[in-house]
Amino acid sequence: MRPGDGAEPIRVMLVDDQILMREGLRKLLEIEPGIEIAATAGGGQEALAWLAGALDGERPQVVLVDARMPGMDGVELVARLRADFPGLAPVILTTFDDEDYIFGGLRAGAKGYLLKDTPPDELVAAIRRAARGETVLGGAASDRLVALLRAAPAPSAARSLPEPPGGLSEREYEIALLIGAGAANREIARRLHITEGTAKNHISSCLRKLGLRDRTQLAVWVSRHAPPRNGAT
Repeated sequence: MRPGDGAEPIRVMLVDDQILMREGLRKLLEIEPGIEIAATAGGGQEALAWLAGALDGERPQVVLVDARMPGMDGVELVARLRADFPGLAPVILTTFDDEDYIFGGLRAGAKGYLLKDTPPDELVAAIRRAARGETVLGGAASDRLVALLRAAPAPSAARSLPEPPGGLSEREYEIALLIGAGAANREIARRLHITEGTAKNHISSCLRKLGLRDRTQLAVWVSRHAPPRNGAT
């Protein structure tokens, strides 16, 4: 049986830099039947270090992650969790309904996005659903996604990128093209609805895959591999 179907307790990890929030969530959840608090952490590095040293049976199924934390924000932590511990289900639980965090978190692999004013019974239900592999979205995240879909161009009018060269993913190639156009990290993050930290991670991945040293070399690479602009001969 899968976690969350009543066969065994769902282990949950809490990652939040505010100790009062961590302890409040702990007290709220540890009295719920079928839920067990595996660990708490005050930040991303602490969470990753604990997970790396934990046995498989000690690790959580669900990780509740605050979006805005010093050192490593929630979006970056979600990306690290999905890369290093793919069996975990990260859910962002935050006070911020910022588009960068919502879209950035979901793109990084979050299984859900909830606000901290979520009623306790809904939070518990969301944890159970995330443990079963379902995606859980609070009202704010759902509203933003609907608005984005409504504002998106029709598929026939959407711009399509060529197959990315150099082994890059579509998102990495998209960011590489923006680097080639002279965009700074902040502009890239704003245009793609991601955080600056996520943009930096993608740029680092581009450099690693292409064997380049810095973004200047990446811009030169783009000038050699980017598709010609309309009207170019």
